[in-house]
Formats: sequence, structure tokens, C-alpha cells
Amino acid sequence: MALTSAPRCTDERPSPSPSPIATASAAPKPAPGSAEPRVSRPAPAGLWALIIAGGYAAGLGADAFGVPAPYLLASLLVGAVLALCGVVRDRLPAPAHRTSQALVGALMGSYLTPSALISAAPVALPLTVVTVATIALSLGVAWLLARGGRIDRPSAVLGMVPGGSAAIVTCADELKADVRLVAFTQYLRVALVATTAPLAAHWMTSASSAAGGHPAAGGHPAAGGGAGPGLLHVVAGSDQFTGLCTLAFIAVAGSFAGRRLRMPTPLLIGPMLVALAATLSGAVPGFAPVGVVQNAVFVLVGLDVGVRFTRRALGSVRRLLPSILVCMAVVCPGCAGLAWIFAGATGTPFTDAYLATTPGGINAVLATAVSSHADVALVSTVQSLRLLVVILVTPMIVRLLVSRWSKPVGASGTTVVRGQALRYRPAVRPERCPPRERLQ
Repeated sequence: MALTSAPRCTDERPSPSPSPIATASAAPKPAPGSAEPRVSRPAPAGLWALIIAGGYAAGLGADAFGVPAPYLLASLLVGAVLALCGVVRDRLPAPAHRTSQALVGALMGSYLTPSALISAAPVALPLTVVTVATIALSLGVAWLLARGGRIDRPSAVLGMVPGGSAAIVTCADELKADVRLVAFTQYLRVALVATTAPLAAHWMTSASSAAGGHPAAGGHPAAGGGAGPGLLHVVAGSDQFTGLCTLAFIAVAGSFAGRRLRMPTPLLIGPMLVALAATLSGAVPGFAPVGVVQNAVFVLVGLDVGVRFTRRALGSVRRLLPSILVCMAVVCPGCAGLAWIFAGATGTPFTDAYLATTPGGINAVLATAVSSHADVALVSTVQSLRLLVVILVTPMIVRLLVSRWSKPVGASGTTVVRGQALRYRPAVRPERCPPRERLQ
């Protein structure tokens, strides 16, 4: 007797899995002579040592020709050329990056002496106003970029905020932003500031000297930015061994404390605070890096910025590059205008005010301030204040924008983003009902 059965159609029924033999036989075989895709591997330590040495040599050559902030600009150019040519495809090695960040933080803290803080106290209110105005200007430009370009608001805001590039890029993924776009915008701005700030400061200092004025001096032994008294003179104090041990302790202890306390950019802020405490105590010998060590730190900072501009990074944001450059062209002159207002209201030299209000690039700006004999204490104070404010306030601003402009509508799985309705598709598609089978 023949029975006819119609199996029930169900979505939970798993599909039969093929046997391993069938899978192996059905798998496509590579064509003869075809090579597997190569995986990008980090550059060896020997290559990085040659690159760092080449950056230092380029800095020596630039210094001989009188280029402002020679080690920073020359190494930045070397890193960018190597990245665009494909010689370097990854970031600066982590140990070198961490060391440069910690030493820059220690150098910043060494400039914040009691006399420098006392001299900056009368202009505390104008400094706060300028800091708030700089952040507001950047947020306004980010709003225009998101409104007129093909970029979401979180990515625009995170890309345009001035300062804290490493911390901003780190939290971009958590805040639902495009990490690649945020990183490119941040480091493009840092590169522009690092390239233009030394030239602008050199031009303003030369103009002030030609007019009969005197360039501002930071009053610090490390303010020269040159080779120093000798190759063996690597810290500001007279006791080199004690100063080096103190510098190493400040870098290690500050980095550890910054991470444990979850500070923004802990490798920079932690050593800066420890160095600040050591400087204010007055009992610690001179530990600020000078001479060869200081120049090497600036080389690492320049390379760290330059090697980020690979062909892949430029290709991923090629269509947005004109809009981003226009926004940069608005922010940078706007900050220069704020510096002009601040200098006129407080009597501060315009070079110091300009370096203090540049939109980010704190490492590069500090190198420029040291090389141009500017008031490094004022520059470090303003840049550090804005860095802390930006890192603390930016996540709250981004979350506010996301909650304000990304609202669910109804229960149909539709979300409005920048005026467009995006419907979510189910992750698993239902299987088709199998055809009826006749069982004999």
C-alpha cells in the first residue's frame, strides 16, 4: 500500500551537513602558480631602528639649514614619504611610542614651575574663555561637516575636536563612530598643525625681532632644542646619572599611575602630573631631557604622525578629503583669531598665544615652543587644560547627539538617521519549504 506523506515545513529543521570527503572534493583547488594573499606583517625592529636613525639624520640636516623645529618636521616628512611609498605599513612600535609619550609628559611637567604658574594665574579667566571658544568652534564646524557631507555626526564631532587624538580614536568605536575616518581626520589636523606651527612661530619671532622686540623665552634649560652642551649632557641638571634615574622613575611611575587611575591619555598625563609634583617640590634635581634625548623624542613624535598617512588611509577617505580640508581651513584661522584676541586682551606675545591655542597636536606644539623659545609653561598649561576638557566632555556630547538624532520610530524596526529611514533585516533568513515527497 502506497502512503503519501507531506512533511511539515519548519524553520527550525537544520539542513543536512555535507560529509568531510564531499566538502574536500568540492572545495576549489588553487590554480597552479597562484600565490596566497600575503598577510601584512609588522616591520622588523632593525628596519625601525634605521628609520629612526634616518629621521634623526634628516633633523640634523634640517637644523643645519635653519628649519624651525627641525627634528619634528624632518622626521614627519620622512615618515609620510615611507608610508606613501609602502615601505612602512604599520604604526610606530609600541615601546617607542610609549617612551616618547612618557618623556614628552615629563618634559611638559618640568616647565610648570611655581613661578610659571603664578605668572599664568592673572590670565586664568581669559584662558578658560579661549578654551571654551576653541571647543565650540570645532563643534560648530563638525556640525556643518555632518550636515553638508556624507559623514555621520559622531564621526564628524570626534574627528574635529581639538586635542587628545589617541584617546579620541580609542573611544570612537565605543561611541558608534567610523574609527578609520576619525583617526584620519584627527591625525590630518595634527599633521597640519605640526607643519604650520613651526613655520608660523618662526615667522612671527623673526618679525618681532626685526621690529625691535624680544622673543619670548621659556626660561628653561631645555629651551634651546639644539644639540645641547655635549652628547653626554642629556638632562637639564648637572648630575647626569641622578637626573636620568629621576627621569626614568617619573616616566615609569607616571605611566603606571595614569593607567591605574584611568586618566585620559595616561602615558602623557600621568608622567606630566608626576613631573609637576616633582618640580613643585623643588627637591628633585633637573630631569628634563635635553640635547640628544630631547631631539630623539621629537623624532619619534614626528615619525608617529607621519607613518599614519598610508595610501590605504588616503584612499578610504578620498571623497571626503576636500570637505575635511575646508573645515580645517576654518578651524585653524579661527583659533589664530582667538589667539589674537587673547594676546590683545592680556598683553601676551602673539607667538605664545598662537601656540597655546592651536587646535591640538600638543606634542608637536611643545616641540615648536621649545625650539622657538616661547613661553612653554603657558603653552603647556593651556594645551593640557583643553586636552582634559575635550576628553572628559566629548563622549557626553557624542552620546547626546546620538540620542537626539537617532531615534527609533514605532515598532517596525525603522530608525531615522540624518532624515533617512533604514530598515533592519533579519540576521537569519527562513528556509524554503522542501518539495513534497512520495513514499512508496
